Amino acid sequence: MLRTFAATVALLCIATPAFADATVFIGSMTTPANRPARGLAIGVGVLLIGFEFEFADGSENLEEATPSLRTGMGNVLLQTPFPIAGMQFYVTTGAGLYREQLGAREETHAGFNTGGGAKISLLGPIGVRLDYRIFNLRGKPLHSTVHRVYAGLNLGF
Repeated sequence: MLRTFAATVALLCIATPAFADATVFIGSMTTPANRPARGLAIGVGVLLIGFEFEFADGSENLEEATPSLRTGMGNVLLQTPFPIAGMQFYVTTGAGLYREQLGAREETHAGFNTGGGAKISLLGPIGVRLDYRIFNLRGKPLHSTVHRVYAGLNLGF
């Protein structure tokens, strides 16, 4: 009983608080052709593990037959526990829903994503986030694998 109490007190003394952040981003979906993407990610992290929810919207281009793609994903991040030279690196994977649309054709189904990136400190809680993702879309999308790259303004709180 005393050992359990002592271990609990020790863990509480060395535990770090959870850190949350929000990122507003712009970028490009590159499959099948480049088109603009924008979105928002909100997350929380404790040491090595982070969790985030992300919403993104990639625009449609009828002339190039590139569909719009909206995603809502919940992700788990494995990250460096502290910034290294002002940069916190991470890898991520997650799942959620997507809607792909090209003209009158529309597909809504489940999707998965894997990727990685870095959160770069600029000034206080303000930073930049660079991210690359590969989306694997289920159902019958026009393109079952979609790549996205983005840069965003990150605010820690």
